Amino acid sequence: MTVEKNPKRYATFPPEVASVAAARRFVGDTLRNWGVDEVDDAMLLTSELVTNAIVHAGTEVEVVCEALGGQVRVEVHDRHQARRIPIPGDQVSGRGLLFPETLALSWGVTYGQGDKQVWFTIPGVSGEKPPPPPPSYEEMVTAPRPSRPTVDELAHRTAQSAQDALGADCVYVLLTEDDADLVLKATSGVRPEGTALEMGLEGATVGGRGVYADLGGSPYNLPALQAAGIRSLVTAPFVVDGRGIGLIIAASRDAAHFNESDVERLQQVADRQAPSLERARLMELERARRGWLGFLAEASSLLAGTLDQQMTMALVSQLIVPRLATWCALFTVRDNATALPAYAWHADETMVADLRELLELLPPAPPPAEPGPWEGFGAAPSEGMPPTAHRVTGDVAHVFPLLARGRSIGMLVVGGPKGARFNRDMLELTEDLAGRAALAIDNARLYEEQADMSRTLQRSLLPPEIPVIPGLDLSVVYEPAGESSEVGGDFYDVFSVGSRWRFAIGDVCGTGPEAASVTGLARQTLRILGREDYSIPEVLQRLNALILDEGSRARFLTLLHGEVEPQEDGSARVTYATAGHPPPLFLSPDGTVDGEDESDLMLGAFPEAEFSVRTVTLEPGHLLLGFTDGVTERRNGDRLLGDDRGLERILAGCAGLGAGAVAAKVSRAVRGFSSEPSHDDMAMIVLRIEE
Repeated sequence: MTVEKNPKRYATFPPEVASVAAARRFVGDTLRNWGVDEVDDAMLLTSELVTNAIVHAGTEVEVVCEALGGQVRVEVHDRHQARRIPIPGDQVSGRGLLFPETLALSWGVTYGQGDKQVWFTIPGVSGEKPPPPPPSYEEMVTAPRPSRPTVDELAHRTAQSAQDALGADCVYVLLTEDDADLVLKATSGVRPEGTALEMGLEGATVGGRGVYADLGGSPYNLPALQAAGIRSLVTAPFVVDGRGIGLIIAASRDAAHFNESDVERLQQVADRQAPSLERARLMELERARRGWLGFLAEASSLLAGTLDQQMTMALVSQLIVPRLATWCALFTVRDNATALPAYAWHADETMVADLRELLELLPPAPPPAEPGPWEGFGAAPSEGMPPTAHRVTGDVAHVFPLLARGRSIGMLVVGGPKGARFNRDMLELTEDLAGRAALAIDNARLYEEQADMSRTLQRSLLPPEIPVIPGLDLSVVYEPAGESSEVGGDFYDVFSVGSRWRFAIGDVCGTGPEAASVTGLARQTLRILGREDYSIPEVLQRLNALILDEGSRARFLTLLHGEVEPQEDGSARVTYATAGHPPPLFLSPDGTVDGEDESDLMLGAFPEAEFSVRTVTLEPGHLLLGFTDGVTERRNGDRLLGDDRGLERILAGCAGLGAGAVAAKVSRAVRGFSSEPSHDDMAMIVLRIEE
């Protein structure tokens, strides 16, 4: 006969009709139906346990039969959870509970919220299948390793074992953390109403072995237990290699419930379980520390991925909350050496605004030199505080200085609700993270300062604005290569020289700061010499000499430089010279595109270079396009945009358009010629004679 998986049967006997015979019949009939062999032993054990319940408890009795694998478990429940069950070996009347000790495979006592149960197990169904053969070597190697019990699981088993051994109302298992504080790990039995999980052992220390017969008359101040009605305790330490690692406490609501023999029993439980608890604790600590190392490596990688100061502080806060703390605040040092709030985050997003408002109310103060507890909210004024400030102001908080390159740049504050614990490992981890955060924030600050300086210098090299010229429609395009550059090797300029207007578009060999420095030299030279009424060839010769004087810092420069002189009939005379630069293109209203192929020597190459000028007259509706090689040398595979007069064909399609529309259409065609980012600066200038 086979038994269903984990079948259960129940029988309840009210006090007025409770009968040992009825319980015996119920157990006997149930086990026979299941095919159990040792029915007589089970009925005898049931008789003893039900008799004890009827005689000593006087409450309703419930009998439960349960098949578990190859065993059967019989439980006898009563409603008097505080009644102590005699332990085998005690001096008790009659046979007591010696029968379970002798006849059962195992037995014990379990205390519930409003009852207790005495249980035993016996062999299960006959005709069980023979045990499987031992696994092969390959099976043992590939089989998953059984998981080891955690500290909390071992602590709970220890509490249950102690409760069964002493018949206590409740058992507490407390273990020490690295900072030597006792932390409650597990409870068993009836947990007194109102007892906090983090039980405060205030006043004189409760430790070591001892019996506390009456808490009401003792020097020990245990308000949480006294308020819950606990009257007596028995305690025993967990000791490993002569070092205390925790404490086990058995509690009762009855005064003088325990005696010296209970101390010995509790100490036996503690001694038996202490090595396992310590091994499990050390293994969990090692796993946690490996996890922390991985966390720090991940944090370092994330912090190295941004050079935005505000983004870095937000990243630090989100690494800390909620993994290490409930909320986090970062302060940065300003010019007056005081730390002012820069960023704050809370696990409860509804509290972020209140937290930031509270931080703003704090008086400025220098950051601390060492980590430690933080009492900052105590200095906040009471007026002006948000109505929900009490949700934060009573929190536990710690502060860590932010030190980078030997100086203080601010502080990091982490907090949690009242009663929260920051153990030593968490504080050390947060201190390590604060050091990495400080360097990342300082790097971001330095980068932003340098980038701002670079942007300021680059903007100084650009023309102030495009002038408005009567009778002339003017548009420019300027796109430097590089994500962080505003000025590169290409440049343009348009400025007045008396009643005439000069224009220039050039290309310095290379990109970046070195090219930009030559750009600044060229632009300022063109303006100064032009306003001194030097001719275009003379300007180019003097600029060539200035570049050559730069020596090893000199860069080659190609340049288109010209002058526009409006005429009375509405046309304009354009005089220009090219120094190694692509000559301009001219577009007529009918779509005809003209241009030259010849150019003089580039600037900065030869001191004896000579430059010639060309003059054309542009009628109304005609336009001039000046451009750098970043336009014609835009590459798509093996093809360039300028191949086969590609730019001329694009410009021919712009007939009838204004200067701005022409510049936009040509720019769009250049960008669309290839999907790859451009590695060369691009500049264009469009001059159109208005009709």
